[in-house]
Amino acid sequence: MNHHIPRSSASRRGVRSLRVLALLTSAAVLGGCASFTPDGGFGAVERTTKERIGKDLQWARGEADLDTIAKRVTELRAKPLTVDDAVQIALLNNRGLQAGFQELGITEAEVVQAGRLPNPGFSFGRMSQGDEREIERGLHFNLARLVAMPLIGRMEARRFEQVQARVAMSVLSLAADTRKAYFTALAAEETVRYMRQVKQAADASAELARRMEQVGNFNKLQRAREQSFYANAVLQLARAEQTQRSTRERLVRLLGVWGSQTQFALPERLPDLPPSPMELPDIEQVALAQRLDVQGAKLAAEQTASNLGLTRTTRFINVLELGLVRNSSNEAPTQRGWEIGFELPLFDWGGARVARAEAIYMQTLHRAAETAINARSEVREAYTGYRSAYDIARHHRDEVVPLNQRIAEENVLRYNGMLIGVFELLADARTQIASVNASIEALRDFWIAQADLDMALIGKPSLAAAAGPAMAAESGGAAH
Repeated sequence: MNHHIPRSSASRRGVRSLRVLALLTSAAVLGGCASFTPDGGFGAVERTTKERIGKDLQWARGEADLDTIAKRVTELRAKPLTVDDAVQIALLNNRGLQAGFQELGITEAEVVQAGRLPNPGFSFGRMSQGDEREIERGLHFNLARLVAMPLIGRMEARRFEQVQARVAMSVLSLAADTRKAYFTALAAEETVRYMRQVKQAADASAELARRMEQVGNFNKLQRAREQSFYANAVLQLARAEQTQRSTRERLVRLLGVWGSQTQFALPERLPDLPPSPMELPDIEQVALAQRLDVQGAKLAAEQTASNLGLTRTTRFINVLELGLVRNSSNEAPTQRGWEIGFELPLFDWGGARVARAEAIYMQTLHRAAETAINARSEVREAYTGYRSAYDIARHHRDEVVPLNQRIAEENVLRYNGMLIGVFELLADARTQIASVNASIEALRDFWIAQADLDMALIGKPSLAAAAGPAMAAESGGAAH
Protein backbone atom coordinates (compact mmCIF):
# COMPACT_ATOMS: atom_id res chain seq x y z
CA MET A 1 0.00 0.00 0.00
CA ASN A 2 1.35 3.39 -0.92
CA HIS A 3 1.05 6.19 1.64
CA HIS A 4 0.89 9.71 0.26
CA ILE A 5 2.09 12.58 2.47
CA PRO A 6 -0.44 15.43 2.64
CA ARG A 7 0.62 18.65 0.92
CA SER A 8 0.43 20.66 4.16
CA SER A 9 2.76 18.23 5.96
CA ALA A 10 5.17 18.31 3.03
CA SER A 11 5.10 22.09 3.09
CA ARG A 12 5.89 22.15 6.80
CA ARG A 13 8.80 19.81 6.28
CA GLY A 14 10.06 21.98 3.45
CA VAL A 15 9.84 25.07 5.62
CA ARG A 16 11.73 23.32 8.42
CA SER A 17 14.39 22.21 5.97
CA LEU A 18 14.74 25.75 4.67
CA ARG A 19 15.09 27.07 8.20
CA VAL A 20 17.77 24.56 9.03
CA LEU A 21 19.54 25.38 5.77
CA ALA A 22 19.32 29.10 6.50
CA LEU A 23 20.69 28.54 9.99
CA LEU A 24 23.62 26.53 8.72
CA THR A 25 24.26 29.05 5.93
CA SER A 26 24.39 31.94 8.41
CA ALA A 27 26.72 29.92 10.60
CA ALA A 28 29.00 29.31 7.65
CA VAL A 29 29.02 33.04 6.89
CA LEU A 30 29.85 33.90 10.50
CA GLY A 31 32.60 31.32 10.52
CA GLY A 32 34.02 32.69 7.30
CA CYS A 33 34.26 36.22 8.80
CA ALA A 34 37.10 35.15 11.10
CA SER A 35 40.25 35.68 9.07
CA PHE A 36 43.85 36.79 9.51
CA THR A 37 44.73 40.49 9.27
CA PRO A 38 47.35 41.56 6.69
CA ASP A 39 49.86 42.75 9.32
CA GLY A 40 49.03 40.26 12.08
CA GLY A 41 48.13 43.11 14.47
CA PHE A 42 51.65 44.54 14.23
CA GLY A 43 50.43 47.86 12.80
CA ALA A 44 48.90 48.92 16.12
CA VAL A 45 52.20 48.28 17.93
CA GLU A 46 54.09 50.21 15.24
CA ARG A 47 51.78 53.19 15.56
CA THR A 48 52.04 53.24 19.34
CA THR A 49 55.84 53.13 19.17
CA LYS A 50 55.97 55.89 16.58
CA GLU A 51 53.60 58.12 18.55
CA ARG A 52 55.22 57.61 21.96
CA ILE A 53 58.97 57.52 21.21
CA GLY A 54 59.27 58.24 17.48
CA LYS A 55 61.14 55.03 16.60
CA ASP A 56 60.75 52.45 13.85
CA LEU A 57 59.89 48.78 14.31
CA GLN A 58 60.28 45.80 12.03
CA TRP A 59 58.94 42.31 12.58
CA ALA A 60 61.55 39.81 11.42
CA ARG A 61 59.41 37.08 9.87
CA GLY A 62 62.04 35.70 7.52
CA GLU A 63 65.63 35.89 6.30
CA ALA A 64 64.90 38.92 4.13
CA ASP A 65 63.72 40.90 7.15
CA LEU A 66 66.79 39.85 9.14
CA ASP A 67 69.05 41.04 6.31
CA THR A 68 67.28 44.40 6.20
CA ILE A 69 67.68 44.80 9.97
CA ALA A 70 71.38 43.87 9.80
CA LYS A 71 72.01 46.53 7.15
CA ARG A 72 70.25 49.17 9.23
CA VAL A 73 72.24 48.20 12.33
CA THR A 74 75.49 48.43 10.36
CA GLU A 75 74.57 51.94 9.20
CA LEU A 76 73.84 53.07 12.75
CA ARG A 77 77.10 51.56 14.05
CA ALA A 78 79.19 53.42 11.47
CA LYS A 79 79.55 56.41 13.83
CA PRO A 80 79.64 56.84 17.60
CA LEU A 81 76.26 55.82 18.95
CA THR A 82 73.89 58.45 20.23
CA VAL A 83 71.24 57.42 22.70
CA ASP A 84 68.60 57.55 19.95
CA ASP A 85 70.74 55.31 17.72
CA ALA A 86 71.15 52.83 20.57
CA VAL A 87 67.38 52.72 21.18
CA GLN A 88 66.70 52.24 17.47
CA ILE A 89 69.18 49.34 17.24
CA ALA A 90 67.61 47.66 20.28
CA LEU A 91 64.08 47.96 18.87
CA LEU A 92 65.18 46.43 15.58
CA ASN A 93 67.76 43.89 16.68
CA ASN A 94 66.79 42.61 20.14
CA ARG A 95 65.83 38.95 19.68
CA GLY A 96 63.78 38.85 22.87
CA LEU A 97 61.61 41.62 21.47
CA GLN A 98 61.30 39.78 18.17
CA ALA A 99 60.17 36.71 20.10
CA GLY A 100 57.56 38.88 21.79
CA PHE A 101 56.23 39.92 18.38
CA GLN A 102 55.43 36.27 17.71
CA GLU A 103 52.90 36.48 20.53
CA LEU A 104 50.81 38.57 18.15
CA GLY A 105 50.79 35.77 15.60
CA ILE A 106 49.97 33.15 18.23
CA THR A 107 47.10 35.17 19.67
CA GLU A 108 45.69 36.09 16.26
CA ALA A 109 45.65 32.42 15.31
CA GLU A 110 43.72 31.66 18.50
CA VAL A 111 41.29 34.50 17.78
CA VAL A 112 40.69 33.25 14.25
CA GLN A 113 40.25 29.71 15.54
CA ALA A 114 37.70 30.91 18.09
CA GLY A 115 35.74 32.55 15.27
CA ARG A 116 35.52 29.39 13.23
CA LEU A 117 32.66 26.96 13.57
CA PRO A 118 33.51 23.57 15.00
CA ASN A 119 33.45 20.82 12.45
CA PRO A 120 30.11 19.00 12.20
CA GLY A 121 29.90 15.46 13.50
CA PHE A 122 28.94 12.54 11.29
CA SER A 123 27.72 9.19 12.59
CA PHE A 124 27.16 5.99 10.66
CA GLY A 125 25.61 2.80 11.92
CA ARG A 126 24.66 -0.55 10.35
CA MET A 127 22.42 -3.05 12.11
CA SER A 128 21.03 -6.36 10.91
CA GLN A 129 18.33 -8.70 12.16
CA GLY A 130 17.79 -11.77 10.06
CA ASP A 131 17.40 -10.61 6.50
CA GLU A 132 16.67 -7.07 7.56
CA ARG A 133 19.52 -4.58 7.41
CA GLU A 134 19.21 -1.05 8.68
CA ILE A 135 21.68 1.75 7.98
CA GLU A 136 21.61 4.90 10.11
CA ARG A 137 23.39 8.14 9.21
CA GLY A 138 23.58 11.30 11.33
CA LEU A 139 25.00 14.81 10.90
CA HIS A 140 25.32 16.90 14.08
CA PHE A 141 26.01 20.61 14.63
CA ASN A 142 26.90 22.40 17.88
CA LEU A 143 24.20 25.04 18.25
CA ALA A 144 25.47 26.27 21.63
CA ARG A 145 28.68 27.38 20.00
CA LEU A 146 26.69 29.10 17.25
CA VAL A 147 24.58 31.02 19.77
CA ALA A 148 27.65 32.20 21.69
CA MET A 149 29.75 33.07 18.62
CA PRO A 150 29.00 36.84 18.56
CA LEU A 151 29.95 37.22 22.23
CA ILE A 152 33.00 35.00 21.85
CA GLY A 153 34.13 37.01 18.85
CA ARG A 154 33.97 40.28 20.78
CA MET A 155 35.79 38.73 23.75
CA GLU A 156 38.59 37.39 21.57
CA ALA A 157 38.94 40.74 19.77
CA ARG A 158 39.42 42.48 23.12
CA ARG A 159 41.93 39.84 24.19
CA PHE A 160 43.89 40.49 21.01
CA GLU A 161 43.88 44.21 21.84
CA GLN A 162 45.27 43.36 25.27
CA VAL A 163 48.10 41.37 23.70
CA GLN A 164 48.85 44.27 21.35
CA ALA A 165 49.02 46.63 24.33
CA ARG A 166 51.27 44.22 26.21
CA VAL A 167 53.65 43.89 23.26
CA ALA A 168 53.69 47.68 22.85
CA MET A 169 54.53 47.98 26.53
CA SER A 170 57.48 45.60 26.10
CA VAL A 171 58.73 47.79 23.24
CA LEU A 172 58.57 50.93 25.37
CA SER A 173 60.19 49.17 28.35
CA LEU A 174 63.06 48.00 26.15
CA ALA A 175 63.55 51.55 24.89
CA ALA A 176 63.68 52.91 28.46
CA ASP A 177 66.07 50.17 29.63
CA THR A 178 68.33 50.85 26.65
CA ARG A 179 68.46 54.56 27.43
CA LYS A 180 69.43 53.88 31.02
CA ALA A 181 72.02 51.29 30.04
CA TYR A 182 73.46 53.70 27.45
CA PHE A 183 73.96 56.55 29.92
CA THR A 184 75.35 54.16 32.53
CA ALA A 185 77.89 52.71 30.08
CA LEU A 186 78.88 56.14 28.80
CA ALA A 187 79.39 57.48 32.32
CA ALA A 188 81.43 54.40 33.21
CA GLU A 189 83.79 55.09 30.30
CA GLU A 190 84.23 58.70 31.44
CA THR A 191 84.87 57.50 34.97
CA VAL A 192 87.59 55.15 33.75
CA ARG A 193 89.33 58.01 31.95
CA TYR A 194 89.30 60.19 35.07
CA MET A 195 90.38 57.36 37.34
CA ARG A 196 93.33 56.81 35.04
CA GLN A 197 94.27 60.45 35.59
CA VAL A 198 94.01 59.89 39.33
CA LYS A 199 96.31 56.88 39.01
CA GLN A 200 98.81 58.87 36.96
CA ALA A 201 98.87 61.61 39.60
CA ALA A 202 99.23 59.00 42.36
CA ASP A 203 102.01 57.26 40.40
CA ALA A 204 103.92 60.52 40.02
CA SER A 205 103.42 61.36 43.69
CA ALA A 206 104.58 57.90 44.85
CA GLU A 207 107.67 57.99 42.60
CA LEU A 208 108.61 61.47 43.82
CA ALA A 209 108.14 60.36 47.44
CA ARG A 210 110.38 57.34 46.84
CA ARG A 211 113.19 59.49 45.43
CA MET A 212 112.90 62.06 48.19
CA GLU A 213 113.10 59.31 50.78
CA GLN A 214 116.27 58.06 49.12
CA VAL A 215 117.96 61.44 49.43
CA GLY A 216 116.72 61.88 53.02
CA ASN A 217 114.10 64.58 52.44
CA PHE A 218 111.13 62.32 53.30
CA ASN A 219 110.57 60.08 56.27
CA LYS A 220 108.97 56.64 56.10
CA LEU A 221 105.54 57.90 57.26
CA GLN A 222 105.33 60.48 54.48
CA ARG A 223 106.45 57.92 51.93
CA ALA A 224 103.89 55.37 53.22
CA ARG A 225 101.05 57.94 52.91
CA GLU A 226 101.82 58.59 49.27
CA GLN A 227 102.23 54.88 48.59
CA SER A 228 98.87 54.20 50.27
CA PHE A 229 97.15 56.72 48.02
CA TYR A 230 98.73 55.09 44.97
CA ALA A 231 97.52 51.64 46.07
CA ASN A 232 93.98 52.98 46.56
CA ALA A 233 94.08 54.69 43.16
CA VAL A 234 95.06 51.42 41.47
CA LEU A 235 92.20 49.63 43.26
CA GLN A 236 89.66 52.31 42.27
CA LEU A 237 90.80 52.15 38.64
CA ALA A 238 90.38 48.36 38.62
CA ARG A 239 86.84 48.73 39.99
CA ALA A 240 86.01 51.44 37.45
CA GLU A 241 87.27 49.27 34.59
CA GLN A 242 85.17 46.34 35.80
CA THR A 243 82.11 48.59 36.02
CA GLN A 244 82.84 49.86 32.52
CA ARG A 245 83.00 46.30 31.15
CA SER A 246 79.83 45.13 32.89
CA THR A 247 77.77 48.19 31.92
CA ARG A 248 78.91 47.91 28.33
CA GLU A 249 77.96 44.22 28.23
CA ARG A 250 74.49 45.04 29.52
CA LEU A 251 74.13 47.55 26.72
CA VAL A 252 75.36 44.91 24.26
CA ARG A 253 72.68 42.47 25.41
CA LEU A 254 69.92 45.04 25.04
CA LEU A 255 71.14 45.99 21.56
CA GLY A 256 71.16 42.32 20.56
CA VAL A 257 74.60 42.57 18.92
CA TRP A 258 77.34 39.94 18.92
CA GLY A 259 80.72 39.23 17.36
CA SER A 260 82.20 42.18 15.50
CA GLN A 261 78.98 44.13 16.06
CA THR A 262 79.98 44.67 19.70
CA GLN A 263 82.86 46.92 18.59
CA PHE A 264 80.71 50.02 18.50
CA ALA A 265 81.96 53.39 19.67
CA LEU A 266 80.36 55.70 22.21
CA PRO A 267 80.79 59.48 22.45
CA GLU A 268 83.50 60.82 24.72
CA ARG A 269 81.16 62.50 27.17
CA LEU A 270 77.60 62.60 28.41
CA PRO A 271 75.13 65.12 26.94
CA ASP A 272 75.03 68.48 28.69
CA LEU A 273 72.45 69.27 31.30
CA PRO A 274 69.35 70.99 29.84
CA PRO A 275 69.04 74.72 30.56
CA SER A 276 66.00 74.12 32.78
CA PRO A 277 64.01 71.12 34.05
CA MET A 278 60.59 70.16 32.73
CA GLU A 279 57.59 71.58 34.56
CA LEU A 280 54.71 69.09 34.74
CA PRO A 281 51.96 70.42 37.03
CA ASP A 282 49.29 67.96 35.81
CA ILE A 283 51.58 64.96 35.68
CA GLU A 284 49.14 62.55 37.37
CA GLN A 285 46.32 63.33 34.94
CA VAL A 286 48.67 63.01 31.99
CA ALA A 287 49.90 59.63 33.21
CA LEU A 288 46.39 58.25 33.78
CA ALA A 289 45.32 59.42 30.32
CA GLN A 290 48.18 57.87 28.35
CA ARG A 291 49.74 55.07 30.39
CA LEU A 292 49.37 51.77 28.61
CA ASP A 293 49.11 49.69 31.77
CA VAL A 294 46.17 51.80 32.99
CA GLN A 295 44.47 51.43 29.62
CA GLY A 296 45.16 47.70 29.70
CA ALA A 297 43.61 47.38 33.16
CA LYS A 298 40.48 49.13 31.95
CA LEU A 299 40.30 46.86 28.93
CA ALA A 300 40.71 43.80 31.15
CA ALA A 301 37.80 44.94 33.31
CA GLU A 302 35.61 45.40 30.23
CA GLN A 303 36.55 41.98 28.91
CA THR A 304 35.80 40.36 32.25
CA ALA A 305 32.41 42.07 32.33
CA SER A 306 31.71 40.67 28.88
CA ASN A 307 32.77 37.22 30.07
CA LEU A 308 30.32 37.53 32.94
CA GLY A 309 27.53 38.32 30.48
CA LEU A 310 28.43 35.31 28.37
CA THR A 311 28.47 33.05 31.41
CA ARG A 312 25.00 34.21 32.43
CA THR A 313 23.70 33.81 28.89
CA THR A 314 24.97 30.26 28.40
CA ARG A 315 24.42 28.89 31.89
CA PHE A 316 21.47 26.73 30.69
CA ILE A 317 22.69 25.87 27.20
CA ASN A 318 26.05 24.39 27.97
CA VAL A 319 25.32 21.49 25.58
CA LEU A 320 23.01 22.10 22.61
CA GLU A 321 23.28 20.07 19.41
CA LEU A 322 21.25 19.90 16.22
CA GLY A 323 21.33 16.69 14.16
CA LEU A 324 20.06 15.59 10.76
CA VAL A 325 19.11 11.91 10.63
CA ARG A 326 18.65 9.58 7.68
CA ASN A 327 17.81 5.93 8.28
CA SER A 328 17.46 3.42 5.46
CA SER A 329 16.42 -0.22 5.50
CA ASN A 330 16.07 -2.89 2.82
CA GLU A 331 12.58 -3.67 4.11
CA ALA A 332 11.16 -0.23 4.90
CA PRO A 333 11.06 3.22 3.37
CA THR A 334 13.97 5.57 4.11
CA GLN A 335 13.45 7.69 7.20
CA ARG A 336 14.60 11.32 7.24
CA GLY A 337 14.40 13.84 10.05
CA TRP A 338 16.23 15.87 12.60
CA GLU A 339 16.98 15.72 16.28
CA ILE A 340 18.06 18.19 18.91
CA GLY A 341 19.94 17.41 22.09
CA PHE A 342 20.61 19.55 25.15
CA GLU A 343 21.82 19.20 28.70
CA LEU A 344 19.12 19.05 31.38
CA PRO A 345 20.02 21.39 34.28
CA LEU A 346 18.94 18.97 36.99
CA PHE A 347 22.05 19.02 39.17
CA ASP A 348 24.15 21.92 37.85
CA TRP A 349 22.22 25.14 37.16
CA GLY A 350 25.36 27.09 36.31
CA GLY A 351 25.36 29.05 39.56
CA ALA A 352 28.95 28.13 40.38
CA ARG A 353 30.15 29.34 36.98
CA VAL A 354 28.30 32.64 37.41
CA ALA A 355 29.67 33.12 40.95
CA ARG A 356 33.18 32.43 39.72
CA ALA A 357 32.79 34.95 36.88
CA GLU A 358 31.46 37.60 39.29
CA ALA A 359 34.41 37.04 41.65
CA ILE A 360 36.86 37.33 38.77
CA TYR A 361 35.15 40.55 37.66
CA MET A 362 35.47 42.12 41.12
CA GLN A 363 39.09 40.98 41.26
CA THR A 364 39.75 42.70 37.94
CA LEU A 365 38.10 45.92 39.16
CA HIS A 366 40.32 45.98 42.26
CA ARG A 367 43.41 45.36 40.16
CA ALA A 368 42.45 48.16 37.79
CA ALA A 369 42.06 50.51 40.77
CA GLU A 370 45.42 49.35 42.12
CA THR A 371 47.05 50.01 38.76
CA ALA A 372 45.69 53.57 38.70
CA ILE A 373 46.80 54.24 42.30
CA ASN A 374 50.27 52.85 41.63
CA ALA A 375 50.51 54.88 38.42
CA ARG A 376 49.88 58.09 40.35
CA SER A 377 52.53 57.21 42.93
CA GLU A 378 55.10 56.03 40.39
CA VAL A 379 54.83 59.13 38.26
CA ARG A 380 55.17 61.37 41.34
CA GLU A 381 58.23 59.42 42.48
CA ALA A 382 59.75 59.58 39.00
CA TYR A 383 59.20 63.33 38.75
CA THR A 384 60.62 64.12 42.21
CA GLY A 385 63.62 61.91 41.37
CA TYR A 386 64.04 63.77 38.10
CA ARG A 387 63.95 67.20 39.77
CA SER A 388 66.33 66.12 42.54
CA ALA A 389 68.78 64.66 40.03
CA TYR A 390 68.63 67.86 38.00
CA ASP A 391 69.30 70.04 41.04
CA ILE A 392 72.22 67.84 42.15
CA ALA A 393 73.80 67.77 38.70
CA ARG A 394 73.38 71.54 38.32
CA HIS A 395 74.96 72.09 41.75
CA HIS A 396 77.97 70.02 40.71
CA ARG A 397 78.23 71.90 37.43
CA ASP A 398 77.75 75.42 38.76
CA GLU A 399 79.23 75.21 42.26
CA VAL A 400 81.41 72.21 43.11
CA VAL A 401 83.49 71.88 39.92
CA PRO A 402 84.11 75.65 39.43
CA LEU A 403 85.02 76.01 43.10
CA ASN A 404 87.58 73.21 42.93
CA GLN A 405 88.92 74.68 39.70
CA ARG A 406 89.46 78.07 41.37
CA ILE A 407 91.21 76.35 44.29
CA ALA A 408 93.47 74.55 41.82
CA GLU A 409 94.33 77.79 40.04
CA GLU A 410 95.17 79.49 43.33
CA ASN A 411 97.36 76.58 44.38
CA VAL A 412 99.22 76.72 41.09
CA LEU A 413 99.99 80.39 41.78
CA ARG A 414 101.20 79.51 45.29
CA TYR A 415 103.29 76.67 43.92
CA ASN A 416 104.90 79.02 41.39
CA GLY A 417 105.59 81.43 44.27
CA MET A 418 107.16 78.54 46.23
CA LEU A 419 104.54 78.88 48.97
CA ILE A 420 103.44 75.23 48.75
CA GLY A 421 105.23 72.08 47.65
CA VAL A 422 104.64 69.63 44.86
CA PHE A 423 102.80 67.16 47.07
CA GLU A 424 100.22 69.76 48.09
CA LEU A 425 99.74 70.57 44.42
CA LEU A 426 99.31 66.90 43.52
CA ALA A 427 96.84 66.36 46.35
CA ASP A 428 94.79 69.30 45.13
CA ALA A 429 94.83 67.93 41.57
CA ARG A 430 93.54 64.62 42.86
CA THR A 431 90.69 66.38 44.69
CA GLN A 432 89.74 68.31 41.57
CA ILE A 433 89.67 65.12 39.46
CA ALA A 434 87.45 63.43 42.06
CA SER A 435 84.99 66.35 41.99
CA VAL A 436 84.78 66.17 38.19
CA ASN A 437 84.17 62.43 38.43
CA ALA A 438 81.35 63.01 40.93
CA SER A 439 79.89 65.56 38.53
CA ILE A 440 79.90 62.95 35.78
CA GLU A 441 78.00 60.54 38.00
CA ALA A 442 75.45 63.22 38.93
CA LEU A 443 74.90 63.99 35.23
CA ARG A 444 74.48 60.26 34.55
CA ASP A 445 71.90 59.99 37.32
CA PHE A 446 69.95 62.88 35.81
CA TRP A 447 69.69 61.26 32.38
CA ILE A 448 68.67 57.97 33.98
CA ALA A 449 66.03 59.81 36.03
CA GLN A 450 64.69 61.44 32.87
CA ALA A 451 64.44 58.02 31.19
CA ASP A 452 62.47 56.80 34.22
CA LEU A 453 60.18 59.82 34.04
CA ASP A 454 59.54 59.37 30.33
CA MET A 455 58.65 55.73 30.95
CA ALA A 456 56.45 56.58 33.94
CA LEU A 457 54.31 58.80 31.71
CA ILE A 458 53.57 56.01 29.23
CA GLY A 459 53.92 52.77 31.18
CA LYS A 460 55.13 51.12 34.35
CA PRO A 461 58.71 52.30 35.01
CA SER A 462 61.57 50.39 36.55
CA LEU A 463 62.61 52.90 39.18
CA ALA A 464 66.07 52.13 40.53
CA ALA A 465 68.22 53.97 43.02
CA ALA A 466 71.09 55.86 41.48
CA ALA A 467 74.53 54.35 41.90
CA GLY A 468 76.41 57.62 41.96
CA PRO A 469 76.86 58.55 45.64
CA ALA A 470 78.72 55.38 46.62
CA MET A 471 81.24 55.71 43.82
CA ALA A 472 81.59 59.43 44.45
CA ALA A 473 82.31 58.76 48.12
CA GLU A 474 84.94 56.20 47.20
CA SER A 475 86.60 58.63 44.80
CA GLY A 476 86.52 61.39 47.39
CA GLY A 477 87.98 59.09 50.00
CA ALA A 478 90.80 58.12 47.67
CA ALA A 479 91.53 61.78 46.97
CA HIS A 480 91.75 62.65 50.68
